[in-house]
Amino acid sequence: MLLGTCAMALGLTVAAPSAGAQKLEQGVRSEHVLQLQEQLSSLGYFDAGMTGYYGSITKSAVREFQQAQGLSADGVAGPKTLNRLNHKVKAEGNTLRQLAKLIHGEARGESFEGQVAVGAVVLNRVHSGEFPSSIPKVIFQKGQFTAVDDGQFNQKPTATSYKAARKALNGADPTHGALYYYNPKIATSLWSKSRPTLLTIGQHDFTR
Repeated sequence: MLLGTCAMALGLTVAAPSAGAQKLEQGVRSEHVLQLQEQLSSLGYFDAGMTGYYGSITKSAVREFQQAQGLSADGVAGPKTLNRLNHKVKAEGNTLRQLAKLIHGEARGESFEGQVAVGAVVLNRVHSGEFPSSIPKVIFQKGQFTAVDDGQFNQKPTATSYKAARKALNGADPTHGALYYYNPKIATSLWSKSRPTLLTIGQHDFTR
């Protein structure tokens, strides 16, 4: 209980979707959609990658949940659906936490924009078709992120890391579609250095 209280004081807990969104529907991309997907998954309705994007698979899962609960099965997560869902299962925010941990491990010394940029790269990969279509799978794809390989991922993320993760999940992308980034001062990969640089934010060059 004490740990939960401390987390709330630091702003690290995740509000249930109904607390921050009155309606979620197809085409929306946000942290609240990510929470919705996690809740539906834990109840057995959603069997796909955690993306934070409300696509056709999420809509179908919502419709199935609504049918099982005797609600209007329109595939739109409005107040009644979200409230019923929140009574069924708690929004844990595990995927948001993983994204915040990656941002902290990879970019804790960068500006806020630089931290959002790292989160945006993860989201860009999820939606690119060239990488796994799931935030956790992108994060843990072998050999992709130094912080995961060297254990920095396991450090406790800060409130700023969570804020950057939420901003990226809600669609912010300072990189304009980058799929990769590296620090040119310490990078040894010739492949990374050979790719055209889209822009530089802090210590990182962002590329496609």
